[in-house]
Amino acid sequence: MLAVLTRPRAVIFDWDNTLVDSWVCIQESYNMTFRHFGMAEWSLDETQARVAASMRDSFPAMFGERWLEARDVFTASFEAIHMEHLRPLPGAAEMLQGLRDVGLVLAVVSNKRGTFLRKEAEAMGWGPFFAHLIGADDAEVDKPDAAPVRLALASTGISPGPDVWFVGDSPIDMQCAVNSGCIPVLLRPHPPYEGEFLHAPARFLAGCDDLADLVREL
Repeated sequence: MLAVLTRPRAVIFDWDNTLVDSWVCIQESYNMTFRHFGMAEWSLDETQARVAASMRDSFPAMFGERWLEARDVFTASFEAIHMEHLRPLPGAAEMLQGLRDVGLVLAVVSNKRGTFLRKEAEAMGWGPFFAHLIGADDAEVDKPDAAPVRLALASTGISPGPDVWFVGDSPIDMQCAVNSGCIPVLLRPHPPYEGEFLHAPARFLAGCDDLADLVREL
C-alpha cells in the first residue's frame, strides 16, 4: 500500500545519479585511485553497490592509514575528468524548473565534495534553482546524518520535517531522510530490491517526469 503523501514545501535532492548521470565518472575515479595503490579495480556494478558514503566516512576503512593520500589521489582524478562526464538525467532540468515555478524550495545534499558539486551546478546553469547546494565536508558531518539537511534548509524558513521530501537513489539517501524527519522518496529507474532498505521509501518514482507529475497531482 502506498504511503499517503501531501504536497511538500521543500524538496531536497541527492545529486549523483538522482539529477545527473555520474556512475562512469565515479567508477573511473575510483579505479584511477586503485591503480595508484596497486589494488583491484571495480566494475560498474561493484561501484554502484559500494559507493554511497563520503570520503571522510568511507576511505579510512578502505585505505587505512593512507586514506588521506587516497583522498588526494581520488580528488585529483575526479577533478581531471568530471566536467567532461557531466550529463543531466532525462527530464531533470524540466522537473526542477517546474517545481520552482509552483513555489517549492529546492536544495541539494550530496556526499560529493561541495566545491565539485557547486561547480557542476554552475556549469549546468542549475545554481538558481537551489536555495543551497551542500556537499561533503560542508556540514560538521556528512549524509546520512541530519546535519547537512539542516544546513540545506538554513535561512529558508522551513525546518526539516514531514513537509520536506528527501529525494535520492540509494539507501543512504533514505536513511538521511529518516534521520532528519523528512519524507524519503526513491528516484531511479529500478524499484527497491528485496531487503535493500532498512527504512523503505515512502514512494518509488522511476524518473524525473514522475516526480514532477506527482507534485502537480498533489
